[in-house]
Amino acid sequence: MIRDLPPAVTPIALPRRPAVLSRAGWSAFVVALLVVCAVAPLLNLAVPQGSVFHMSDYAVALVGKIMCYAICALAMDLIWGYTGILSLGHGLFFALGGYAMGMYLMRQIGRDGNYKSDLPDFMVFLDWKALPWHWSFSDSFIATLILIVAVPGVVAFVFGYFAFRSRIKGVYFSIITQAMTFAAMLLFFRNETGFGGNNGFTDFKRILEVPIATPSMRMTLFVITGLTLLGFFLFGRWLVASKFGRVLQAIRDAESRVMFSGYNPIGYKLTIWTLSAMMCGVAGALYVPQVGIINPSEMSPANSIEIAIWAAVGGRATLIGPIIGAFIVNGAKSWLTVTAPEFWLYFLGALFIAVTLFLPNGVVGLVKQVKGRLK
Repeated sequence: MIRDLPPAVTPIALPRRPAVLSRAGWSAFVVALLVVCAVAPLLNLAVPQGSVFHMSDYAVALVGKIMCYAICALAMDLIWGYTGILSLGHGLFFALGGYAMGMYLMRQIGRDGNYKSDLPDFMVFLDWKALPWHWSFSDSFIATLILIVAVPGVVAFVFGYFAFRSRIKGVYFSIITQAMTFAAMLLFFRNETGFGGNNGFTDFKRILEVPIATPSMRMTLFVITGLTLLGFFLFGRWLVASKFGRVLQAIRDAESRVMFSGYNPIGYKLTIWTLSAMMCGVAGALYVPQVGIINPSEMSPANSIEIAIWAAVGGRATLIGPIIGAFIVNGAKSWLTVTAPEFWLYFLGALFIAVTLFLPNGVVGLVKQVKGRLK
């Protein structure tokens, strides 16, 4: 007896991987690149100060600082917008990267401090006789670059490993991340830890033996920050378009189904969590030389909540939205803290409530809605 042959199996056509950026997106990216690398330096260094087109040193420092915040917002979008993990402790990773850079900058002061000592001034004031062990590599710029990403990465990996293996998620995960950054802030406030206590690090003189307080160095830091932000944006676009990124979005939408499909969500969540923390560490390292100070207040839970607000205002799961949100919120903060400082916190709270109730997809989502209605 001849058995019937099984029907031929029709191959399933997998969807093409989307491009990192569309043609319009690449055009906007090139424009942003030109603004960061050519237009801003020209307006600051070449245009006379009396001209209406001059970009002041204050504007350079302000935009540079906001670009550091935008990197944090971008990192938040990768874990919250695309993976569904709301962290209220990313200010810790930002501060750890800042402290790693601050330790190097303190060593660069040398004997130019108030006490003319090889030790940082706060250590001389506290009658310390030698550097603590965790300052061992602080005089090396290469070691500092490694520590900027390694320290936040290791802390995030260890924390995430135990949290994700314990199946902690949702509001419980947000609470313990907030507790983590608050505990770290209290630790760094103590003088005996060797991080400057409540004053932190300040009075930086030079970086790589080049004075920081010069227009050319400030603009160099500005350009490096802008290039880093654009680079992380491209990296984020590539990541979310990959198979890894699609799994992250599946975890966000239905983690149990991902597990039934044969994927282990723990490894994916731990990887993106660690990468996000390392991005914040880089942002903190770029922030410190431009602002000129780092202290434990950068670890306050309020700062971490602000990072989430930037992502929510701009629009989660868009990558460009959190960047826009960081500029909108911090631009408003810069203006309001000067004109009406007592109303800033009320404005921030009202903004978050309004976005939650009326703009769940943020500014980017609103723009898409308007475009859809106009078509």
